[in-house]
Amino acid sequence: MILLSNAIHTEGLTKYYGKARGILDLNLSVEQGEFFGFIGPNGAGKSTTIRTLLGLISPSSGRASVLGLEIHRQREAILRQVGYLPSETAYDSGMRVQELLRLSAALRKADCRQEAEQLCQRLQLDPSQRVDDLSYGNRKKVAIVCALQSKPRLLILDEPTGGLDPLIQHEFFKLLQERKQQGATIFLSSHVLSEIQHNCERAAVIREGRLIACDRVEKLARTNAKQISLRGQVDLQGLEGLRNLRSTEQGCSFLYSGDINALLQRLSGGKIQDLSIAEPDLEEIFLHYYQKEGEAE
Repeated sequence: MILLSNAIHTEGLTKYYGKARGILDLNLSVEQGEFFGFIGPNGAGKSTTIRTLLGLISPSSGRASVLGLEIHRQREAILRQVGYLPSETAYDSGMRVQELLRLSAALRKADCRQEAEQLCQRLQLDPSQRVDDLSYGNRKKVAIVCALQSKPRLLILDEPTGGLDPLIQHEFFKLLQERKQQGATIFLSSHVLSEIQHNCERAAVIREGRLIACDRVEKLARTNAKQISLRGQVDLQGLEGLRNLRSTEQGCSFLYSGDINALLQRLSGGKIQDLSIAEPDLEEIFLHYYQKEGEAE
């Protein structure tokens, strides 16, 4: 059943490339007006999901709707209302930025000149430049303007900040928050967890083509684990509640959610020069979602 309140809705969405896995039995709902994160390492199936939702590739099975429209039968209607930013962009040689922006607007049969001019100013993009002369970061800016200039109802952004310097990244997310306030839905696919933590209300985690978690970001990140960092030598073999262990010549760091007394007893038998205990950041917490079963210890 298609839920009209959902900007994106999938049921058992599956895509195979021959015998190779793309995505498997994906059940996902994104509400209209939501800033939603889609998290996973490279190769997890994020881009396959997005391309399937946009009708750029056909699913092997399952169904999906975007803005209440079936991806199988209403692809053109979907594309008219969606701003899509791919992870990689390619442009026709010889064109200037302003020509490319006009072409993108013309495909939507929209006059976006005023909005495009404002976006170029905020992103520090010179529209008179030739596309061939642009750096990777400036090429990404062109793609951002193309996606945002028509003020679409839904923005689907696939790894959008690659190549952008920190100041432009800040301005970009400021733009997205403004669009959300205006009623747009934002679907942000990223492996940069800080982007998800600082901007998204809910997020889904995908690993090896399967959705393994979906909830509010603060709930996904909630844990009783502590981030332990120490300098020195200690035997941690078999310590229950230890995960994400990272060792160096000077010491190690790890997440710990076990009995604190057991940890202190183990540490007392080692040669510890320095020790810190802190709340873990989102990246450390999410590592266990990315690891295969049995790899967390």
